[in-house]
Amino acid sequence: MHELRYPSAERLDLIETLHGHTVPDPYRWLEEADSSATKEWSEAQDALYARASAEYGGRERFARHLRALMSSGAVGAPAHVSGRCFFMRRGPEQEHAVLLMVEEDGRERVLIDPGALDPEGLTTLDSWKVDPSGRLLAHQLSEGGDEESVLRVTDIDTGQVVDGPIDRGRYSPVAWLPDSSAFYYVRRLPSDQVPEGEEHYHRRVYLHRLGTPAEQDVLIFGQDRDMTEFHLPALSHDGRWLTVTTSLGTSAATEVRLADLAASSPETPEFVTLQKDDDSALSPYVGRDGRLYLFTDHGAPRGRLCAADPASPGSWTELVPEDAEAVMEDYAILDGPDLARPELLVAWARHAVSEITRHDLATGEFLGALEMPGLGTIGGIVERRDGGHEAWFGYTDTTHPSSVYRYDALAGEVTAWAHAPGEIEVPEVKVEQVAYTSADGTPVRMLVVAPAGGDEGPRPTILYGYGGFRISQPPAFSPTALAWVRSGGVHVVANLRGGLEEGEEWHRDGMLERKQNVFDDCIAAGEHLVATGVTTPEQLSVLGGSNGGLLVGAVVTQRPDLFAAAVCSAPLLDMVRYERFGLGQLWNVEYGTADDPEQLGWLLGYSPYHNVREGTRYPATLFTVFDNDTRVDPLHARKLCAQMQWATAAEPQERPVLLRRESEVGHSARSVTRRVSLNAEQLAFLAHHLG
Repeated sequence: MHELRYPSAERLDLIETLHGHTVPDPYRWLEEADSSATKEWSEAQDALYARASAEYGGRERFARHLRALMSSGAVGAPAHVSGRCFFMRRGPEQEHAVLLMVEEDGRERVLIDPGALDPEGLTTLDSWKVDPSGRLLAHQLSEGGDEESVLRVTDIDTGQVVDGPIDRGRYSPVAWLPDSSAFYYVRRLPSDQVPEGEEHYHRRVYLHRLGTPAEQDVLIFGQDRDMTEFHLPALSHDGRWLTVTTSLGTSAATEVRLADLAASSPETPEFVTLQKDDDSALSPYVGRDGRLYLFTDHGAPRGRLCAADPASPGSWTELVPEDAEAVMEDYAILDGPDLARPELLVAWARHAVSEITRHDLATGEFLGALEMPGLGTIGGIVERRDGGHEAWFGYTDTTHPSSVYRYDALAGEVTAWAHAPGEIEVPEVKVEQVAYTSADGTPVRMLVVAPAGGDEGPRPTILYGYGGFRISQPPAFSPTALAWVRSGGVHVVANLRGGLEEGEEWHRDGMLERKQNVFDDCIAAGEHLVATGVTTPEQLSVLGGSNGGLLVGAVVTQRPDLFAAAVCSAPLLDMVRYERFGLGQLWNVEYGTADDPEQLGWLLGYSPYHNVREGTRYPATLFTVFDNDTRVDPLHARKLCAQMQWATAAEPQERPVLLRRESEVGHSARSVTRRVSLNAEQLAFLAHHLG
């Protein structure tokens, strides 16, 4: 390798005393992305990464493998509305998935193709919702990865835009009135109406009448509420019942309100509170049968389903109780007129593996289970909007790209509805779910994917984790994992606490004052892989992004001896100041706040930026950041990169600390070409440093 020299970075003598804690911040100047000093430093890091990565000979090979595997394409479960079928599909050569419609006669038509709208691949379709008539489409597009969705309504038959654009609608649901004349949605206040720094917050629920300016929309809910709240409006099939579910930031705890629009107008709904000041999740749905269904973890951390009369919702009847080992994830109602016995389908995850059970809709009586395609993951269950005897669910596992299956309650059969359209060659792999023990004695599971047959000796290994925000890591088709295994490595996904693999208690055991459990679970996974001969510390790496980037930063600074390399993508790393940037204030319900003396102690205990020690031999580390990331500011990676380069300046050659940044892309969605480039460079970096 050519000799590497880290770019110079001024180290400030900046130390603050916060709630009695001494908190140094030598690279605070790197928070200013547009300053000349930060730009100069960033450009020097670009040059350093270019020099170092030129030595990574596996990049083109990984790119070929990734491109071949991603040419499987993808397909999503359909939405059936008024005789029309709508679904997403990405073909083998397409950069983004396309929204399609199938008429009753089987003709297929493209409704929205992000690639046709933007040949450069920088535009993404964030969400869509068809109106009850099947003639209007509300859809949200964003550009350059910023996720700032712009809402428009198009006439499906003509393709003409009939309403919009409406901005500030990021993460907004759309709830159409039955006559399609209006919809409820969520929009942020204009930036000139909120204090500086709060532009990403202050959501409100509005009623929008088609053909009227958005400035005339009627405010329904959200006035004088906490600025970090999210609201989810939904309407019953007949339009009578409006529900609004509210959560504080990313908290699972919800407030739920219900309004009878037969007794009050859509513009002035009179809400009744179903849940408030309760530290549990509750998701309401008024079915076509007029019954109020309540999906909750109240008194049941793994979830249960109850029912009530929406006219007097205080009395609940439990339909499907909590399972001792499986987590309830979704349900669907099959109530078509041809069914002698309407059914309730319930989706579960048993140690992250999906299954679906059948129940009597009226009583919840268990009727049996559906035959699943394999030990994998479903993407929710979809029923017909107008009712019927069919349901569809997406499916994937380690070696199978996305497919969609159809259940026919009349025939009692599960059949394939659609497979990913591309033909691919999947390498032969061995998949094993392994249990191991964390530092406090808690059993944790991980999915180990290795080459089938051959030498069982230690191999270069990627340990991937996330561990937060109730986000599970179930079995799924991963071109990145398969490309690594095809090249002879082992890929591991650990089901760390903080996710929802074992229910809400599993999540809460990995948040706030218990966040260290997540890092301990990851470290124990690495130790188990070494102890059982899967790998060695010289061949072990850790990879994660976003909250998983925090995981990488924490375990690398806590146990640098356990890993030879790390990839830390779009990470949170300065846990003292994270709330000041991006969407940080949404997350203090998960992490805690530095404004509280006790919680600051928790944060400082693991904040990667504050736990770097000079002279420590850290793993080779690659930070990957994205200039248009509006969730996690790239400043986190800049600051820890500078801190680790300072700490390892004496010997940057063997285990360098590098920063790869990318423009015109954001935190999440991206084109296939961008995904191939990023993942190939990450894998090439790891392969180079794991031998």
